[in-house]
Amino acid sequence: METASFKIGEHELVLETGKMAKQANGSVLAKYAGSSVLATVCCGSKLSEGLDYVPLSVDYNERYYAAGKIPGGFLKREARPKDKEILMSRLIDRPMRPLFYKEFGRDIQVVPMTVSTDQIHTPDMLGMISAFAAVMISDIPFNGPVAAVRIARVNDEFVVNPTFQQIEESTLEIVVASTNDGICMVEGGAKEVSEELMLEAIEKAEGILTDLCQFLQDFADKCGKAKLPFVKSTLVLDKKSEIETEAYPLMETACFVIGKFERYDAIKKVKKDMFEKYEADIPEEQVGLFNDLFEELERVIIRKSILKNKLRSDGRAPDVIRPITCELDVLQRSHGSALFTRGETQSLGVTTLGSVFDEQIHDDIDGDKRSSFMLHYNFPPYSVGETGRLGTGRREIGHGHLAQRAIEGVLPPKASFPYTIRVVSEILESNGSSSQATICSGSLSLLSAGVPLKAPVAGIAMGLISEGDDFVVLSDILGEEDHMGDMDFKVAGSEEGITAFQMDIKIPGISVEIMRQALKQAHEGRLHILGIMKKTISEPNTDVSDYAPKIITMKIEVDKIGMIIGPGGKNIKAISEKSGSRVNIDEDGTINIYCREKQGAELAESIIRGLIEEPEVGRIYSGTVKRLMDFGAFIEFLPGKEGLCHISKISKERVATVSDVLKEGQEVKVRLIEQDRMGRLNLSIIDAENADWKASPGSSRPPSGGRRDGGNSRDRNRH
Repeated sequence: METASFKIGEHELVLETGKMAKQANGSVLAKYAGSSVLATVCCGSKLSEGLDYVPLSVDYNERYYAAGKIPGGFLKREARPKDKEILMSRLIDRPMRPLFYKEFGRDIQVVPMTVSTDQIHTPDMLGMISAFAAVMISDIPFNGPVAAVRIARVNDEFVVNPTFQQIEESTLEIVVASTNDGICMVEGGAKEVSEELMLEAIEKAEGILTDLCQFLQDFADKCGKAKLPFVKSTLVLDKKSEIETEAYPLMETACFVIGKFERYDAIKKVKKDMFEKYEADIPEEQVGLFNDLFEELERVIIRKSILKNKLRSDGRAPDVIRPITCELDVLQRSHGSALFTRGETQSLGVTTLGSVFDEQIHDDIDGDKRSSFMLHYNFPPYSVGETGRLGTGRREIGHGHLAQRAIEGVLPPKASFPYTIRVVSEILESNGSSSQATICSGSLSLLSAGVPLKAPVAGIAMGLISEGDDFVVLSDILGEEDHMGDMDFKVAGSEEGITAFQMDIKIPGISVEIMRQALKQAHEGRLHILGIMKKTISEPNTDVSDYAPKIITMKIEVDKIGMIIGPGGKNIKAISEKSGSRVNIDEDGTINIYCREKQGAELAESIIRGLIEEPEVGRIYSGTVKRLMDFGAFIEFLPGKEGLCHISKISKERVATVSDVLKEGQEVKVRLIEQDRMGRLNLSIIDAENADWKASPGSSRPPSGGRRDGGNSRDRNRH
């Protein structure tokens, strides 16, 4: 068994190999404080030649026993991957995938598995490092090293490898991955921070990553296996030069046809015509090389135009954003909806408001949690004019998570807006940056739904074309610019600052100068988009939709919670049944009342206030006649509290019989005129307040002339 250690933050990172999972091509057990992750990598034996991609799969998973837990639900074993595990798999995959060789041609599977966690330190970063280390010591060809670290900004200081609590308290949380050539991936969220602060965080990570990459390389040199051989293809396309010379001017014209499908059709026609002309000279085994030639021609032409002429394939300059339109309330019964269109990318954002009973419950090894905000992103095949299966894949989960991070930083506190919020983005058209369109449509739909956002947020995707020291940063990239460019940098935020970001670099490293220019251009683009959005809606609607549930929040003393609930929940059940509401009481005495109708919520509120309210002499109440007596009527003016309205206080006129004026169940307005020394409550009906008799302090009886009292005093004593 071989071991090595490296200090990150406050603890030692320990790597072990040669003890566990020895039949894998590579395996490493990584330990940090109370957390451990076992990462393995294996490759298939079947060789597939001519692949234009790396057949890599990363499957990060967390075992419940790592935290001493048994899975919840009916099935007591780990089942399908959770969103968190899928997001972590993507985070591991992105910096590692470009470092494998396509020519290796074998399926590769990386499986980092969390087997221990102290629920204090995050195991996901340990998963990244253990996965990178396992690949590096394996016999699978890999152009490493690569390393990653998390940086958080807590109390105006940068913290390396922060704990869960520190991440919760942070204003900036960022994961940075790097090779020896420089930064290759950045992802994180923030609470409206400046571009300069983000650059500082990346620079802080760079110094640590340089040492961490060297540590991983030393570990691989010490205990790594000899790499498996692979052969690069020597196949050459016949008449390549002749085809290229003839096709180049035709492709130059086709690559700048305006319109996504029109441009694609023009390029396909050039390719088809050239293939038909040279088909006799292209053997079957060279068809792939012919296709590669035309893709390379398109790449060279577009990149050259951007670098030399500052002209993009759709006719825009590098910093120009496509035309934008925004529409609100496009759906009749939704609580809030918005249609955001930017060029040939379109997102329908829909907001739904719910109660605390709609919160998402997370049962995982980090501890049980509840989420009151969810954002779900859907990318159906028709959005790009194709057929295919509908469903939620890793891409949908990743894009949705990025958009959720961008928006949740500006949501109101739950105490002031106690709704559960779900935003769904339906991508109806796509040609670049649909995740950022989701942020825009989601923000608009939330404002339309009456959610009091701290500020609207917008997102923009930046690209890069570089050759040597010459580079051009592109704003609002198209799909083809993402595919053929050197960077995909997504930045989201408000006018005040950044709330989410994600960057993938496709070239060896990136300079701070380029990042600074990209962030500056992204800031300008974001303000431009926000300006257009604000012309549509600048402030949240004052009221939530008539179709949304109505919520009333109130606070009571903790010692009165039992009074509201009642024995066996009797009182709270009765309140819900009578008002048609759902009532939730927190341990701190916060009560949230949820009802589809405003009247039902207000009724539940009045009943609850009545249960805890002390009668106030002189105050007017709405009461219900409960019992008629010869000497007056008992009226319930607060839930569970009755008072006597003497016959002389029922009307201004003389009343001979109580039943002549009042009936049981009748609603009346009453004033509490007295609470005597025995706690008995005396009322007067508002219409009778000018009657001659006035109760004197400390007396609950009428003057001697009052009738119908004598023999019934026992009834009053019982009350």
